[in-house]
Amino acid sequence: MSQPARAPAAISLRPAVPADLPGLLRLEERSFAGDRLSRRSFQHLLTRGHAINLVAERADGRPAGYAIVLLHGRTSLARLYSLAIDPELRGQGLGRGLLEAAEAAALAEDRTVLRLEVRADNAVAIALYRASGYRPFATVPGYYEDGAPALRMEKRLAGGPRPELARVPFYAQTLEFTCGPACLMMAMRAFDPGSPLDRSEELRLWRESTSIFMTSGHGGCGPQGLALAARRRGFAAEVHASEPGPYFVDTVRSAEKKEVIRLVHADFRRQMKAAGIPLRRRGLTAAEVERLLGEGAVPLVLISSWRLYGERNPHWVVVTGCDRHFLYLHDPYVDHEEHKSETDSMNLPVTRAEFDRMTRWGAAKLRLAVVVRGKQP
Repeated sequence: MSQPARAPAAISLRPAVPADLPGLLRLEERSFAGDRLSRRSFQHLLTRGHAINLVAERADGRPAGYAIVLLHGRTSLARLYSLAIDPELRGQGLGRGLLEAAEAAALAEDRTVLRLEVRADNAVAIALYRASGYRPFATVPGYYEDGAPALRMEKRLAGGPRPELARVPFYAQTLEFTCGPACLMMAMRAFDPGSPLDRSEELRLWRESTSIFMTSGHGGCGPQGLALAARRRGFAAEVHASEPGPYFVDTVRSAEKKEVIRLVHADFRRQMKAAGIPLRRRGLTAAEVERLLGEGAVPLVLISSWRLYGERNPHWVVVTGCDRHFLYLHDPYVDHEEHKSETDSMNLPVTRAEFDRMTRWGAAKLRLAVVVRGKQP
């Protein structure tokens, strides 16, 4: 890796602290006509956000620029959330220096992919990113306040070939309990461009697949229900489970609710048998997922959200690809309250060891997966 560019004379780079807030707000106002970070956003990022905050400081203590990088759970992904340079200091290499410092800080946190969003009409910024090794991978219409589109770009901070991951589209769940349906829609769309990818289908799939009860909220979706929903739409599917079930019984306290979960599970099992859906009595390891990807399948895997968000809930994700070092996941959950966007949830790079850890849920280390294949003849 090349040495970071040096900041202009009398400019030093350091971590930002809460005391920098007034100066950062003034810099934000000078740097951007719209889409500015608010005082509340800066305060959150400086005190509670899972982020790297760098400030370029003049000799008199005033900020000349800043860079903010968001870190995504236990994945190897980081996102350049914002980068600003005082207008009177532009063109002196400070932007490149901040960008390279942000990359170095992200790599020090074991993040090997850095992504960003930039206005599609910001030719100067795009030229900087391209010259620094970033490549565009998506355009988002109407991303900014004035309706301007955003260009999404990324750079691999460590070596290794980038896999081709365009096959599986991304869809963000719209409700906290519809991660399973969102993942199933993504998988089916990978095989059939005409397969629905909208909220109506998301809710329809949830009604078909829900286990009715889970924790204190609406029921999540188990693997049998998701596999049956895929089969009804003409797709081949199979369930991989380290235990026979029923699943998630321990997430509710009521004896009545436990009994309902058992009844739903038994009914799904009968329907699976009638439909000829295979039940593989083992969970999926990273090596087995790689084999399935090589066969053209799209695996949906249950993970513990603790590994991503620090919350102990079961959560469905889609495996989109792999290389020698990583498995890549579409996570349908987009946490807007934490300043996240779809960029933070698409093709997340996860080490194979971390994948094997996050796909074991609960005290029983339960492993569940639904493997979706193409439409049946």
